[in-house]
Amino acid sequence: MNRIPIHVERATDQERFLATDHTVWFLESPAAPTEDQLVGLPPDRRFAAHVEGADPGTYPGIYGVFPLTLAIPGPSAETRHLSCAGLTWVGVHPDHRRRGVLTAMLRHHLEQVHEDPDVHVSALHASEPAIYGRFGYGLASLEHEVTLSRGTKLTAPHLEDGAAGMTTQFVTLSDPGVTGRLRDCHLELAEPGSVVGEIEYYERIGTEFPEHLREKERLRVLFARRGGHDVGFAVFRRRQKWERARPSGELVVWALVGEPAARLALLRRLVDFDLVGAVKVGNVGVDDPLLRWVGGPRGAVDVATYDNLWIRLVDLPQALAARAWSAPCDLVVEVSDPAAPWNEGTWRIHAEEGGSATVERSTAVADLHVGVDALGSAYLGGGNVVALQRAGLVTERSPGAAVRLWRALRTDLAPAAAIGF
Repeated sequence: MNRIPIHVERATDQERFLATDHTVWFLESPAAPTEDQLVGLPPDRRFAAHVEGADPGTYPGIYGVFPLTLAIPGPSAETRHLSCAGLTWVGVHPDHRRRGVLTAMLRHHLEQVHEDPDVHVSALHASEPAIYGRFGYGLASLEHEVTLSRGTKLTAPHLEDGAAGMTTQFVTLSDPGVTGRLRDCHLELAEPGSVVGEIEYYERIGTEFPEHLREKERLRVLFARRGGHDVGFAVFRRRQKWERARPSGELVVWALVGEPAARLALLRRLVDFDLVGAVKVGNVGVDDPLLRWVGGPRGAVDVATYDNLWIRLVDLPQALAARAWSAPCDLVVEVSDPAAPWNEGTWRIHAEEGGSATVERSTAVADLHVGVDALGSAYLGGGNVVALQRAGLVTERSPGAAVRLWRALRTDLAPAAAIGF
């Protein structure tokens, strides 16, 4: 099939942008004004593909970018904050599928990020995970969805004093001032793997339309507080349900953030709400203590595992230099990256333990051959380079090179699970 030229630029028609989104995702369309439905996605971060002869009421393709802060490994097990382009609202109109629209939009996105001197990384949550590896995104973290029964016992003897010192506060997300508190707390407590949006992103979460609230309550927030200071939060909603005249409602936790003692105090409150039979906790990271508190996976009603954050190194040397490294490393790595040719080629990575790396072009013989997606997978310390090599996704040319790179990239704990965007 002959490809029609595709041009990608700012989406200046917000009605057309939203109509395309509704066509792609086929959810019930809210009656709210268009700009209310687009809240949190800045006008200058909305993009659209143009094809000659396309329907004037919709775009052939759209995408958006949330300005995010990505928490990455820092020295001494601390956290660094890195500006990140959160790719979102990606959709191709059904009439324009398999014609290169997505490829054109992803190329445009990478070029836009590459031109920004302050942003070196893109991230996304994949609706269909088979798609984005082709464009250099690597699966960087996993998440559990853990279902608990009401009254589940949570055992953590060495956190009892800390949890006992917490108070909790129940509020509605749309209440005045709550989104600001939420964002401030999230930024302060972000662990490597977390993403934190701008205040407008949290305002978007709190903007709920009647069409999306049928038989549901508005989003609630439970803050954990110590000494008058927010030290954790849970964002959740309940859905009422009765079975044989017995209350069996469901409480769904969208985000749970905080130090371990705060998380323990919040969870104990969440599994003790009246009229609730099951508590479903999403975005639980691989090394999150929740499953240990309930005695392992079989202590829960159900545990499901999904892909969480996908990371794309757009400017490879700057991105690798931004994070702290866990062990000394001096390797020559050949990188393939057809979607971002400025990354393609051979690089020498030299890192000191606990410090940053220098990444420079090299003419030396490579120790390792990797796709840029493999580096994105390992970027947060979660994608095991040795496992990728064993799976045939990384080629080792110098014995032990994969082990040396992985020991330098890995972290003490697996990345936290990022909230959706």
